[in-house]
Amino acid sequence: MTEEQIHFQNPASIQTVFGSYDQNLLTLQKEYHVMIAGRGAEIFVTGEPEGTARAVQALRMLGELADQGQQISEQTVRYVMTMLSDGEAEAMKTLTHDGICLTVSGKVVRPKTVGQKNYVEAIRKNTIVLGVGPAGTGKTYLAVAMAVTAFKAHEVQKIILTRPAVEAGEKLGFLPGDLQNKVDPYLRPLYDALLDMFGGETFSRLMERNSIEVAPLAYMRGRTLDDAFIILDEAQNTTSEQIKMFLTRLGNHSKMVITGDITQIDLAEKRRSGLTEAMKILKNIEDIAIMRLNEKDVVRHKLVQEIIRAYEKFYQSRS
Repeated sequence: MTEEQIHFQNPASIQTVFGSYDQNLLTLQKEYHVMIAGRGAEIFVTGEPEGTARAVQALRMLGELADQGQQISEQTVRYVMTMLSDGEAEAMKTLTHDGICLTVSGKVVRPKTVGQKNYVEAIRKNTIVLGVGPAGTGKTYLAVAMAVTAFKAHEVQKIILTRPAVEAGEKLGFLPGDLQNKVDPYLRPLYDALLDMFGGETFSRLMERNSIEVAPLAYMRGRTLDDAFIILDEAQNTTSEQIKMFLTRLGNHSKMVITGDITQIDLAEKRRSGLTEAMKILKNIEDIAIMRLNEKDVVRHKLVQEIIRAYEKFYQSRS
């Protein structure tokens, strides 16, 4: 058995690292088979040498994140442990405290993983970004946050949100109500993100002014979208023709973010996904970035990562 001591410059960060009811502490202890105790500005770690060394490294990294103002959730702890296990600890140091924007509740929206940080940087630097990854990686939410930031900074005059309204081809006729009623259920994740960042009253006012537009993908045809931040969500369910049509709507002083999960293609059998094709066709064009997020970037419940890995393993065994 060995014991190591860590000194925290900011004692307040210790409570942040430990988490509510020491939940984060319990996660670290279980993973590394160590005992961890805090006394003032010091943390003491006791266990076998290898487990102790890993726990100390994780605690130091979590302390740095806490010092930057980040909230340390159980997901954050598991992400740090994964990065350490994969030998990618240095990459964690590129995460900064810089936020994208504030929600109406005052919460700072910021990248929580290295993959998310690279995705956000790609959106800042490029005119078109394809963000591809599994559910829970924040690809849609972060894209909306970037759109809101650009709108508030007067970099664009409009936010346009679109997606294939029905998985196999935008067949809206059987749904009740007008166009907005038909489309709304399919755009709920985008609405929720905008409501988080604008609040209900401002969001409604911007919708009335047409500063925020939400429409099915088919309604983009024939338009030129100038001075806009345009997000195409669920792009894995576009056909080749649809995504080409969408891409060629790009106007002056605009940005496009296209998000999708190529493991959840719902198109009819034998139909090629426009997203997978676009990833191949556009990969060498300057000012277009293709960003891939993976299970490490999942910021939902810890089981989501396990579910994604289990399905990937299953599909690989069948191929």
